[in-house]
Amino acid sequence: MATALDTYSDMDGDDIVQTAPHNIDAEQALLGAILYDNEVYNRLGDFLRGEHFYDPVHMRIFDVIATLIQRGSLADAVVLKNRFEKDEGLSEIGGVEYLSFLLHNAPSGAAGPAYAKLIFDLAIRRELIRVGGEIREFAENPETEAEAIEQIELAERKLFDLAESGGAQSGFDSFETAVTASINMARAAYERDGGLSGLSTGLVDLDRQLGGLHESDLIILAGRPSMGKSALAANIAFHVARNYKSEKDVLGNEKAVEGGVCALFSLEMSSEQLATRLLAEHSGVPSNKIRRGEITPDQFDAIRDSAAELQAIPLFIDDTGGLSIGGLVARCRRLKRTRGLDLIVVDYLQLLSGGALMKSSDNRVQEITAITMGLKALAKELDVPVLALAQLSRQVEQREDKRPQLSDLRESGSIEQDADVVMFVFREEYYKSRTEPREGTEEHMAWQTEMEELHGKAEVIVGKQRHGPIGTVKLSFTAELTKFGNLVQDDRYDGYVG
Repeated sequence: MATALDTYSDMDGDDIVQTAPHNIDAEQALLGAILYDNEVYNRLGDFLRGEHFYDPVHMRIFDVIATLIQRGSLADAVVLKNRFEKDEGLSEIGGVEYLSFLLHNAPSGAAGPAYAKLIFDLAIRRELIRVGGEIREFAENPETEAEAIEQIELAERKLFDLAESGGAQSGFDSFETAVTASINMARAAYERDGGLSGLSTGLVDLDRQLGGLHESDLIILAGRPSMGKSALAANIAFHVARNYKSEKDVLGNEKAVEGGVCALFSLEMSSEQLATRLLAEHSGVPSNKIRRGEITPDQFDAIRDSAAELQAIPLFIDDTGGLSIGGLVARCRRLKRTRGLDLIVVDYLQLLSGGALMKSSDNRVQEITAITMGLKALAKELDVPVLALAQLSRQVEQREDKRPQLSDLRESGSIEQDADVVMFVFREEYYKSRTEPREGTEEHMAWQTEMEELHGKAEVIVGKQRHGPIGTVKLSFTAELTKFGNLVQDDRYDGYVG
């Protein structure tokens, strides 16, 4: 059996031609095993496709078998005989009698998954050879205008696609495939009592409004400075990572079944500052006291216990300043490949740069457009939600009603255009605290009453959502812990599954 490069030899025994890695015997064995017992197909998992077979006839046979079994029909040599009686490719290797040959030489069904993995591995090797050739040819071509950094990013993307799916290009999906994916998403929500089809944010009303954070979505979380958007994003990332549970798929890869692996790009704060915030949230000790060391022995014990518990969570922080969109994409691909990845958080969008691909004459609007398009493309490529923070323009401050609107997004309409969801963080308490009247007056008493009503409350305004309605979600906010929480009212969360 050939599992590496096969060679053809001339009369003198000299090697003259090499063929790509393949194993015809393994392909025959797997097809025969499935024809003998269709249940073997159901034990293969969903990683093997017809395109992974080297022999085009084997590819067509497998595709027909897969279609029949998925429809609940029997796929045996008799049924396939009617399908392939006029197949010219099959005629060249023995006609429909070839199906009997496969069945007669079928191995034990228990060996099916092993043959499938071998076929898949050899298909990946063939693709790797092809992609490597394309990369080399592109780099050696003197007429290529792309800069070296662009070629590296293109090469890395091709290799990532290959590592993820076994094919450098995904091509078209049939409508049947798309509908199946939609049904699976609906089933996931149904099995969670109609709660979520995406990642839980840990905030009950926000989850109900959004249905969770959906794969391949670009979610913009915008706000003016001091509104708490960084805190909210960190809270969500922390919740996702802390609730991570996984299981292995048929290829032995870890796959999240709850929560997820999270990448948090902090272009404004250091990883140490973020860690302090998360320790404060988890331990209940205010972050300013942690930084100054003004803590009691009991509080120190709480911080130590929280640190020990949080060290193992799959939250990866990158605090590189001035990071380019190309660099961010490359790091996410690498993390997805090596550790898995289920959520990307970017704090914040306007601190990213377009990188070397942006010409010096390009203006900031064009650069932001390239960045938002890059983030949306990344969400689709890695099939994970991307939560990107954004600053709002100062025109918010000039209105009497300070609640933000879509038109307040700074520098580019592409932020609104490319996003699947746009949310705004708003804390009226912040603005009201800056309008304190003179003490002892009736206005001051009314102001105090209003401040008491607003204290510890925040709003997340969903201004755009492709998958559902817009609206306002009310949350609690604990300033000393920079922590958002559920604003519990009337015990309406009993029985909620998040």
